[in-house]
Amino acid sequence: MNLSPSLQLDLEDLLADLRHARRNDDLGRLALLCYCEVRRWARKAGQAELAARSSALVTGSPHGSRQAFLEDMDGLIRRLEALQQHAADAAPDARAETAFRTSS
Repeated sequence: MNLSPSLQLDLEDLLADLRHARRNDDLGRLALLCYCEVRRWARKAGQAELAARSSALVTGSPHGSRQAFLEDMDGLIRRLEALQQHAADAAPDARAETAFRTSS
């Protein structure tokens, strides 16, 4: 996945907000971030499946328990962290390719 620097920074900020809310067990903030911010970021990044998942986590069926909601949020955070890592891993390749084109 090739994310623009702007999208990478937005993802970094979003993850920081999610981790903070999760650490403080702020369910309302987690729901807000999931529904509004994750969905918005995912759409901008072309991640339609992630956008749909983040929306469904909040607007779908009620969670069976507080723990179930937190487990779903933990899964969403892990998914975003994986995207961040994948983008970071791809970034050096993109820079090397650009350097190769300009030197040729």
